[in-house]
This record gives sequence, structure tokens and C-alpha cells, in this order.
Amino acid sequence: MRRSLLIIAAAMALTGCDTVDNRRLPTPYVHLVFNTQSDWVVHGVSGAGTYKYFNKDKRLPANFPYTAASLTGTGGVLLCTTFLGEPVAFDAACPVECRGDIIVKVNADLLAECQRCHSCYDIFSLGGAPVSGEAARQGYGMQTYRVTPGRQGEYMTVY
Repeated sequence: MRRSLLIIAAAMALTGCDTVDNRRLPTPYVHLVFNTQSDWVVHGVSGAGTYKYFNKDKRLPANFPYTAASLTGTGGVLLCTTFLGEPVAFDAACPVECRGDIIVKVNADLLAECQRCHSCYDIFSLGGAPVSGEAARQGYGMQTYRVTPGRQGEYMTVY
């Protein structure tokens, strides 16, 4: 099953990447700061195929040092490490549903799946591209955010 989904996703990426809409969410503002390498080790992601959810309103994870300047988008931030070991970030809200209370969950096939519309997205190798469901039919990809070394001396920043 996973292999066939990857083949479909790869075909979509090669033929229709210019038609994927990954800017559908109403509040795409994100600002998460990992001040030190130790913060990244405790709260960040490392190792291919790993992920964590961040949601300031729900205090997820509970021990993350959120500040007044912290922003976590519409449905929270899904921070991942690709299969190549690179950190990437997405809004956890399903882009089909466009609501902060309907978020994707990583399933057994390592795809982000909406619990309501059951659309699936490849977050570990295709940058949040839709691979099945209404999202694939409509061309709705997951909202992406940047993960880079901090500009003010922070270890890593998601924005």
C-alpha cells in the first residue's frame, strides 16, 4: 500500500507540482524559537522520519518554553525530519477542512492523515504534497513553514 501511494505521489509531483495549493489556511503565522542546541535536542526532531506537534494554545508539548512572541499557526505546527534527515515544518491543520480543530495525524504508513476527510499527505519526502483523498483531487498541499538557524543567535527558528 505504501509503495503504491509513493508511486502516485511521485507521479503527481512530477506532473502537477505547479498546481498544488499549500497556502489555504486562514492564519499562517508561525514563530517558534529553539534558543540553544540543548533546546533542539529536548524539543526538536532528529533522525529520519521523526515528528512532534507544537500548539501554544494547547501547551503541546507541555514543557516547551513558549513566549509571548510564539505563534503556532492555525492547527499547530507539525515539525518533522525528512527521510534525508532535514527538518521541515507544516501547519497541522488539514488544508481541505481549513479549521484549527481538525488536524492531521501521522499514520502507520508515515503519512499525515486528516481524521475527518481522510486525505493523506507525504510529509517526509514530498514536502506535504497530497497523495490521496479530497486533497489529492483538489490539489491542496499542507501549509509549509521554514526551519532555519536562528537570525539573532538562536539555534533554530521555525517561521
